Amino acid sequence: MKIGIVCYPTYGGSGVVATELGKSLATRGHEIHFICYAVPTKLNKFLDNIYFHEVELYQYPLFEFPIYTDALASRIIDVARFNKLDIIHVHYAIPHATSAILARTILNNKIKVITTLHGTDITLVGLEPSFTPVVRFGIEASDGVTAVSRYLRETTISTYNINREIEVIPNFVDTEIFKPGENLELRKKIAPKGEKILIHVSNFRKVKRVQDVVKVFEIVRKKIPSKLVFVGDGPERGDAENLCRQLNICDDVLFLGKQDALHEILCSADVFILPSQIESFGLSALEAMSCGLPVIATNVGGLPEVVLHGETGYLTEIGNIERMASYVIELFEDKNKYREFSEKARERAEKFFDKDLIVPKYEMFYEKILNQ
Repeated sequence: MKIGIVCYPTYGGSGVVATELGKSLATRGHEIHFICYAVPTKLNKFLDNIYFHEVELYQYPLFEFPIYTDALASRIIDVARFNKLDIIHVHYAIPHATSAILARTILNNKIKVITTLHGTDITLVGLEPSFTPVVRFGIEASDGVTAVSRYLRETTISTYNINREIEVIPNFVDTEIFKPGENLELRKKIAPKGEKILIHVSNFRKVKRVQDVVKVFEIVRKKIPSKLVFVGDGPERGDAENLCRQLNICDDVLFLGKQDALHEILCSADVFILPSQIESFGLSALEAMSCGLPVIATNVGGLPEVVLHGETGYLTEIGNIERMASYVIELFEDKNKYREFSEKARERAEKFFDKDLIVPKYEMFYEKILNQ
């Protein structure tokens, strides 16, 4: 198949999943065309069967803001015509679905549009009154729609009064890359005295509640010598850094910013902390589990579909700092339980979320839509 993939190229779950999906499909013989305003962060080397098409934004004094939706639609039309694409697979409903549907109309319906819903396009941005009708239209008018969790599917149907089928295809992980294997050199640099290491990975948006990670760590370090590692960047990073200064724990907290070698960093840590206010799936938690890290997270959204409470980690109520900290301490003090959780976390990632299990589901979905 010839597949166009539209996604945001930034450091975030939807862009990462879209890029990894395209790369996996290319290795399976499909011709993949990425259509974005910049090269996706994970598309950092030459790969056979993969092409990139930049969306160029026209600047004109009359337009106060660049008209991205129209520019994207025009680029989709050009790429689809010239390369004879079969499918346009858009990730994130706003504005990608609208642009793809406009392009399909201009192309006289000679291409199929598949929309994958990832989370905040439904639970946050799409709830803005100015966007809600457009999001609903994009979902209803697509030829096929998928969601990354059962939670997101049900939320979409109930919130937007959707009357069509939405197929659940979960996010996936490459278990050959994200696999257990202690990174002793990095671990020694982070924790030279053999301290335990907690880690959090996110885009540092408000819903991630990164200050809660700091508060959990402060409790843990009072009982067990520990270090805290943050990976990623975003608007809440400054507040998290200020809180570390207020608590006088800066010497034990490391902010690494955005990193490509995430699996190497995860393999240097012991426990993954994710105290989010909402998560439609929790890709970072899955990547940590695949590396054998137990996950301490909130019992929200799609996280219970990924993290099994009492088996691969623990789930708590939003904002329950003390409970999260007690779970971390419990795992650090009970080596047998920690080992059991670590093994089950890896096992669950391999058994249910490995890319070789999930990518064929997308292929079957493509075939289903093409044959309608």
